[in-house]
Amino acid sequence: MNENRTEQLICIAAIAGAFGVKGEVKIKPFTEDPKSCVKFGPFLDENGKVILTPIKTRPIKKGIAAFCKEVKTREQAEGMKSTKLYVPRSALPAPDDDQFYYSDLIGLTVELVDGKPGGRVKAVHDYGSGDLLEIETPGEKDWFHPFTKDAVPHVDIKGGKIVIDIVEPDEVVSGSEKE
Repeated sequence: MNENRTEQLICIAAIAGAFGVKGEVKIKPFTEDPKSCVKFGPFLDENGKVILTPIKTRPIKKGIAAFCKEVKTREQAEGMKSTKLYVPRSALPAPDDDQFYYSDLIGLTVELVDGKPGGRVKAVHDYGSGDLLEIETPGEKDWFHPFTKDAVPHVDIKGGKIVIDIVEPDEVVSGSEKE
């Protein structure tokens, strides 16, 4: 891989810091099966350059500990903390017909359930309370929408769109207005 690549890179993990004192790297996987993230080949940076080649791995709580070719000391491992780890899309298995990678959502047109335009998917985030779609609408501030089956009832990757259902929160009733 090089900087002139045309193949899409998929972020499948991040470095969570050092593990132990012998130069092991703690990897936080984003894959459905956490142990599978290390089988897709060496990890790349966002430009496609190899930055981490796991040599020996083992599962640990909330991740994978790995001895890697490029990291020899605890200090090196700590210095790489928060680095995102990518692989070429071709290294990943093809999703089933009813599945997709989150990266497939980026750029899709957003349509409301009533058919009105809603913008375009800019990114998918997980801040700890569930997945959120970041949606950009021309002339407006970007906004977030939950990525759940109820909130996003239809995803059409081939058609280039998703349908979302915006549900307004129920009216808040103050203590004095209760019956």
